[in-house]
Amino acid sequence: MEDRSDYPLKGKKVVLLGGTSGIGLAAASAMAKEGALVVVVSSSQQKVDEALTLLPKESIGLAADLGNEKQIEQLFEKIGELDHLIFTAGDTLQLHELSKLDIEEAKHSINLRFWGAVMVAKYGSPRIRKDGSITLTTGALGRKPRKGTIVISAIASAIEGLTRALAFELAPIRVNAVCAGTVRTNLLGNMPKERREAFYSQIGSKLLTGRVGNANELAEAYLYLIRGSFSTGQIIVVDGGSLLV
Repeated sequence: MEDRSDYPLKGKKVVLLGGTSGIGLAAASAMAKEGALVVVVSSSQQKVDEALTLLPKESIGLAADLGNEKQIEQLFEKIGELDHLIFTAGDTLQLHELSKLDIEEAKHSINLRFWGAVMVAKYGSPRIRKDGSITLTTGALGRKPRKGTIVISAIASAIEGLTRALAFELAPIRVNAVCAGTVRTNLLGNMPKERREAFYSQIGSKLLTGRVGNANELAEAYLYLIRGSFSTGQIIVVDGGSLLV
């Protein structure tokens, strides 16, 4: 007989908003390996289809604009009851100094990354079963910004506050967040490859780990927070030591 303890998430439905690439897809793969039924969501049907080829056949993929309240409401009507909710959705990072900041572009990022998280919590939380959780995603730039990171640093700080507020608001549903350092994902996909690799090398050389992280390493933090039945209102930092240097 199969030992259920070998698959701690067996029978659990885990919904990953932004789960079709980068950290979200890595987290979805990690959850599926532990027996969870994963539901991945993206604004792009193509990304959904591509992600499903990399996940177990029983996995579910849905497309929705995560900056659109009505679509998020309809999304959770389709999904129904669930156990754990993970929000990793984000757009391509745009690093600009204040004088060159495109305000409309910034508003789009804030709407997706911050208000998207709020709306997902609003419509997803009533469907979370007993002992369930919500895990949001923030970044170390919220605690240690650098030049050109005005928007992303502000969003990251806001997500930390949102996490703690939701932990009070939605208790006993647990609400936590993963605070990521620099990680190799597609969020810098707009940057030429040589420049991108130079960026990763420069950042990595200053970290205590001597390198930037990868998506699979971040996925472990989401697993921990889902399993951690006594943790709520917490921000888990996975940054290679960037906040110490």
